Amino acid sequence: MTAFAPPSADTPRLGAGVMLAASTVLGTFGVRPFRERVLENKSTLNDTLPVHSKWWRDHAKLDGELLYVAIGDSAAQGIGASRPDRSYVGVLADEVREVTGRSVRVVNLSVSGATTTLAVRDQLPRFRGLRPDVVTVAIGANDIAEWNPAAFDRNIRSIFAELPAHAVVADLPCFHLPHNERKVAEANRMLRAAARDHGLVVAPLHEVTRRQGLRGILTQFARDMFHPNDHGYAVWADAFRPALTATLRSRLLDASAALVARH
Repeated sequence: MTAFAPPSADTPRLGAGVMLAASTVLGTFGVRPFRERVLENKSTLNDTLPVHSKWWRDHAKLDGELLYVAIGDSAAQGIGASRPDRSYVGVLADEVREVTGRSVRVVNLSVSGATTTLAVRDQLPRFRGLRPDVVTVAIGANDIAEWNPAAFDRNIRSIFAELPAHAVVADLPCFHLPHNERKVAEANRMLRAAARDHGLVVAPLHEVTRRQGLRGILTQFARDMFHPNDHGYAVWADAFRPALTATLRSRLLDASAALVARH
């Protein structure tokens, strides 16, 4: 999923902020205790992977007037949140219900640890059999660890080619360390170009998370300092909300109003 990491090499003040946050934490707990605590917390959160996955599988069986399909990684699963439905997918599902006044079935195809390669292999085949009213995609953060620009560009284009025109895709979130941000900037350039070519709206996840700055680093990550917490996922949902709401109004609400008017 996303990593503990904001803007780029051109933003020294942010880098200083990250170092300040790190030094504050490390100064309080000590380097070794801090690392041990993060590893312990990461192990604890890993235990929630099958729990979250089962929760989404069970809820995919529920009926709904609208179908919302999510493609993504552990962020869509909600790892780090207090409950699976506190992931950005869960928050957005509630938004769809509120805006449309209709029930929503959520099919969350995301897989923890997914890269764009794995999304093409595992999630796209399942997506092809669905006819969603709402689609969100946030994938690619896990590609940064072993960055392969050619593979990322090929995979993101393969994913976007399968999406309906009303899908909302997010760019990669802000990684708060300069060496990662350089890769993220390259990935996001490719992602936005692919979105333009396929006529898709891009949710500005990078800009929204970047603006959280030092406060976000200190308050919006789960105990593993890798996944968002409930507050962090609310920020992710904020990045999607304007485009998603506009899509809902133009496709579903306006269409419903026109149908009523004809009768």
